[in-house]
Amino acid sequence: MILRKVWGSVWNRSSSGKDPVTNHHHRTIQVPVSSLSSSSSLGAFDQLPMDILVQILIMVEPRDAVKLGLTCKAWQCLASDNRLWIFYLQCCQEPWDSIFFAETSLRSGYPLRMVSCQSGELSFMRIYSQRAQVPGSIIIDGGSGYCKYGWSKYASPSGRSATFLEFGNIESPIYARLQQFFATIFNRMQVKPSMQPIVVSLPLCHFDDTESAKASRRQLKTAILNVLFDMNVPAVCAVNQAILALYTARRTSGIVVNIGFQVITILPILHGRVMRQVGVEVIGFGALKLTGFLKEKMQENNIAFQSLYTVRTLKENLCYVALDYKAELSRDTRASMEVAGEGWFTLSKERFQTGEILFQPRLAGMRAMSLHQAVALCMDHCDAAGLTGDDSWFKTVVLSGGGACLPGLAERLEIELQDHLSSSIYNGVRVVPPPCGVDTAWHGAKLISNLSTFPGPWCITKKQFRRKSRLNLW
Repeated sequence: MILRKVWGSVWNRSSSGKDPVTNHHHRTIQVPVSSLSSSSSLGAFDQLPMDILVQILIMVEPRDAVKLGLTCKAWQCLASDNRLWIFYLQCCQEPWDSIFFAETSLRSGYPLRMVSCQSGELSFMRIYSQRAQVPGSIIIDGGSGYCKYGWSKYASPSGRSATFLEFGNIESPIYARLQQFFATIFNRMQVKPSMQPIVVSLPLCHFDDTESAKASRRQLKTAILNVLFDMNVPAVCAVNQAILALYTARRTSGIVVNIGFQVITILPILHGRVMRQVGVEVIGFGALKLTGFLKEKMQENNIAFQSLYTVRTLKENLCYVALDYKAELSRDTRASMEVAGEGWFTLSKERFQTGEILFQPRLAGMRAMSLHQAVALCMDHCDAAGLTGDDSWFKTVVLSGGGACLPGLAERLEIELQDHLSSSIYNGVRVVPPPCGVDTAWHGAKLISNLSTFPGPWCITKKQFRRKSRLNLW
């Protein structure tokens, strides 16, 4: 029956001029041409063309392909071919480029070991099997505004809440606030903390490279781990939020611009490490200021609203960044939307004036560095530091955070950088919009959570944590 289906499938495809090996998502692989030794035999299948044999393996699916590979050396040679297992991985829920990046760049764990690794050096047959056995983990991505949480096997976060930095009584000790926060998430997800690993993003705070800033970062990370291990979580992976955003963009080096709730941070990252010694730039306003500025403009134009939530909704759905601010002032930019419970709202120039304060803070009465000036300064510092043999590592700029999702922001930033950087530094610069919108960091954690080597090299267990704490090595 399989042979009949395969023969009909190949005959139809060859008649219509299509490639011999495709699947229902129109992905293709090359037909393996592994040379079988003369002593190897496929028995009754010896006379079949190679593309028919590959079709058989594809149609019997992964588990039976492995069983066929155990019958003889010839089938084993076909069944272990990387291109076959790449095909199977392409049929998974995750995009293939995410899988390939993760398995070639992140599988060694943190700190990253930047060893050139081509697909031919990995056994994707083994990777397929290992990924199928990876335990589900809970991802908790906290920031200065909102926290996203959910299962690593899901396509997106399942819930949101106030972040743990602002959760509960601000006067209460950090341990008590963290404990209340994590307990709330576990209750909402209806899971026991002891049942699965946790991947938690470390918020962007204490930006300097001073000893006091390092101590503050260690204190926060230690508090998070203490709370989770006291709740009997089996293993914890804690990674900087900006690094996770960079992973989502399929990069291990670059500059991450995070437009957070309160501040904007520009972080240079090399091989998965924040280069604080090079310099982290901080702008003293963030997404909250953008919302507040839009609120002021709406009040000036006598646009009535009931809450700041309405203003934020309008900002997220109607506002954008103009490529040419002066030219945009002369255009008709009116647009309308309905906010549930409040009716219809129409905005005009407010739509692009809101995002413009990122580039002209004086419009909002602020004496602060503009976004493009801060990024250009960071790039100048990276170039002067001479950390690598070439300067390509800092020329990918990845935007993250809710405020970075304004349409046109990436394109405008790229234009402004051209005017503020020397031609030698600007050559090759590329600004990437938030790859997954407001959930960009969460998806970076998802890449780690679904690795074939997870949780091993990425996580710390309770026993390891207690040992490090006793030795004062944390």
